[in-house]
Amino acid sequence: MRTLDSGRTALVLVDLMDRIVSLPLAPRPGADALTVSLELAALFQAAGAPVVALRVERPNVAEQPPGSALVGEVAAVADAVLVKRTIGGFHGTGLHELLRARGVDTLVFGGIATNLGVESTARAAADHGYELVFVEDAMTALTEAEHRSAVDLDLPRFGEVVERGAVRFG
Repeated sequence: MRTLDSGRTALVLVDLMDRIVSLPLAPRPGADALTVSLELAALFQAAGAPVVALRVERPNVAEQPPGSALVGEVAAVADAVLVKRTIGGFHGTGLHELLRARGVDTLVFGGIATNLGVESTARAAADHGYELVFVEDAMTALTEAEHRSAVDLDLPRFGEVVERGAVRFG
């Protein structure tokens, strides 16, 4: 993997909410993907690169389900928290405008679920012209088959799939 430019790269963490992290997930528990995502956030903070956290809210309901807040540690490290009401993180959230205002052209992804929120956000990001990096061990899904399909077949069409240890700034 190439070395990242901290002035042009953002970390995007998708749906690391208490109720989602605690689901039975595969190929790794949500807590493991969360741990790696927080390691990435610390790396980005140290480099002066932004960390953006997305969380989903169900539209047209009076009250969100219990556990719908971001995991506390994620909220604490995020430079921006955006609420999405669709699977992907671009529609109606201001994410593109936020990233462009900061001069970001490269996105590094972690979160849950690999094949849903992460992939949907990544597809829109590709449509907007961002370069994409997916940190495989910072993601997980409802089933291992869904995760593997995303990281082996879909996400490589949009960007580079790497492990946490490959992510570094120049």
